[in-house]
Amino acid sequence: MFAFQRLKIYQLSKELVLYNYNLVKKFPREEKYALVQQMNRAAVSIPSNIAEGTSRRTNKDKAHFINISYGSLMELICQMEIALELNYITDNEFDKFSKLARNLSVKMSNFQKSIT
Repeated sequence: MFAFQRLKIYQLSKELVLYNYNLVKKFPREEKYALVQQMNRAAVSIPSNIAEGTSRRTNKDKAHFINISYGSLMELICQMEIALELNYITDNEFDKFSKLARNLSVKMSNFQKSIT
């Protein structure tokens, strides 16, 4: 196991990716190459940047990739709000996503503070 795989922020971010993928499966066909693709990219970017960043040598580099990951999380939150407003997801699904995202956001902020 690599060091990043033991990190709680990495594990939570993968949980968020899986939740996202399960939600977008039921989106309308016309969103397959639009909103769905953007949401999947943003979601996958979160753990990918955590993995890459925490594998860097300097804390400055690590913090940079955590910032990118955090930005992808904010992008995904925006896209989930749009999905909710378009009635692609339910209030309950959005609430569950929001709790996951908020928890991850706090832990990412704490992780970043610990390395800077």
